[in-house]
Parts: sequence; C-alpha cells; structure tokens
Amino acid sequence: MTRATKHLVLALGIAVVAAAGASVNEASAFDGYRQYYGGWSYKPQQRYYVRSYYYKPQPTYTGYRYHYCIHYPSRPRYVYYYNPYQRKYWGRFDLEGKEGAHYSLLKDDDRKENLEDIPEDAFPEPSKMPQIPEAEDDISIEPLPNDIPKGEEK
Repeated sequence: MTRATKHLVLALGIAVVAAAGASVNEASAFDGYRQYYGGWSYKPQQRYYVRSYYYKPQPTYTGYRYHYCIHYPSRPRYVYYYNPYQRKYWGRFDLEGKEGAHYSLLKDDDRKENLEDIPEDAFPEPSKMPQIPEAEDDISIEPLPNDIPKGEEK
C-alpha cells in the first residue's frame, strides 16, 4: 500500500468515526425525554400538516416509537392522532378544549384507517390526555404545544 493510500484510508476512517459520533450525539439529545413532539411539515397532496409524536413505552425503552399528529386546515379545531403500526386513527386533540379536557379517545371498534370512515358522534366528549401508547405505567401524553399551523401552504 502506498503512503498516499494509507493516508486516504486513515482520513476515511477518521471521517467515519466523526460522523458516527455526531449521529450518536444527535440521537442522544432527547434520551432524557420520555416523549416529545417533532416539528410540523405540510403535505400538499394530502392537504394536511403532520408532526410525529415520539414516545418510550417504558422509561428504559431503547430509542423511540412514534405516532403521527395530523392537522387538516379544513378541520381547524382538531389534531388527529394516527397509529402507523396499526394504520388507524385513535383519537383527537380539541384545540378549543378546556384546560385538562382536550382529548377524545376512540373506542377500539371506532378506530379506522380513513378519517372519513369515523362518524363525528364516535368521538366522545374531550377529557384528560390518555396514557402513553403501550405504557404499563400511568404517564399521560403531553398536550400538544401551542404551535398549530394556520391555513394551507401554497
């Protein structure tokens, strides 16, 4: 192996280690959190905003699981929670709800893949936030931050 090749291999090795260290640092930035919300992004073809809700079912769970929070500008009062593992909507957050009474948890039989298949009367009166999905302890989901996008992006 030539001296130039050895230096190139060494430089590549250092770059790989540095990149791995950076991704570990980014991933561990939220390690102390049991749950958190990602940022909003707009999906123009579906005409909705979506953000991820990340959670640990147990405090010692490695990594995070996630659900989606979906806000339709055509339904400005609500943010719907969607379980991508089961492919079903399972509840909604009422942006106009009273303090401590924001969440409507659907019964298992009322959870559907398409929001249009869930009748309005299937959503119960809003109450407290449900527990973290799959959790065995009684820790509630944190309410949505007050940063709901307004209108549709062009």
